[in-house]
Amino acid sequence: MLHYEISGSGTENLVLLHGFMENLMIWEEMEAFLSEKFRLVKIDLPGHGLSKILDEVHTMELMAEEVKKVTDKLKIDRFHLLGHSMGGYTSLAFAEKFPQSLKSLTLFFSSYFADDAEKKEQRRKSFRIIKESFPNYVRAGIPNLFSENEKDILEGKIELAKEIALSTKSEGALAAVKGMVERTDKVSVMENFEGKILVIAGKYDNAVKTEFILKNLPDRTNIKSYLLDCGHNGHWEKPEVCAAIINTELLHNMPKKLIF
Repeated sequence: MLHYEISGSGTENLVLLHGFMENLMIWEEMEAFLSEKFRLVKIDLPGHGLSKILDEVHTMELMAEEVKKVTDKLKIDRFHLLGHSMGGYTSLAFAEKFPQSLKSLTLFFSSYFADDAEKKEQRRKSFRIIKESFPNYVRAGIPNLFSENEKDILEGKIELAKEIALSTKSEGALAAVKGMVERTDKVSVMENFEGKILVIAGKYDNAVKTEFILKNLPDRTNIKSYLLDCGHNGHWEKPEVCAAIINTELLHNMPKKLIF
């Protein structure tokens, strides 16, 4: 069973899935701004935080199945699911396998497209570096996930992100990267999922192709997107704005496609 923590006593269950080399601690700042109507279920994905490594390759489907075990244990029937980056990939796999369990799906600085050939090759090249020099991999990569325009202001949060990443077992990171290489296109989920779909993206996100993702969103009334003035880590860069969008969209309704 994956490690998880619960906070809040609201009536709306919101399951939060962190990204690659993160853990459930990443939600701490944003949590302060989330509505009291939410009950938050924060989960450590396999090989991250306090959750064990389950296999040599952690596919998005495997991780989705493990998340389902947690929600089944908690007897949560229908809930809101939000995933950051790799957590978004896992959320899409969950929505594909267990759509009846979800009220909404939020892609939080993530993508519904599979990696292109260049990105896959980039990930494969990282296998050796993760095995042989994981601390250097973390220290070199983490700052690039934050907006270049505000790195001086965000210095403390960049250090926190490094600290959390370095607490990840290198074997867990490697299993996740191998799983991300294998992940498949999930455009069909975006086209067929019947609940609300919320997409929150960063203008200066170096990890995903924000413009391409927003441009190619299916034209459906249940999909709403927001473009924020930040990098890949909205939970640290714009926690109050991100929380306000989540509160409004998952608990109420707003016009389509706003820019903050």
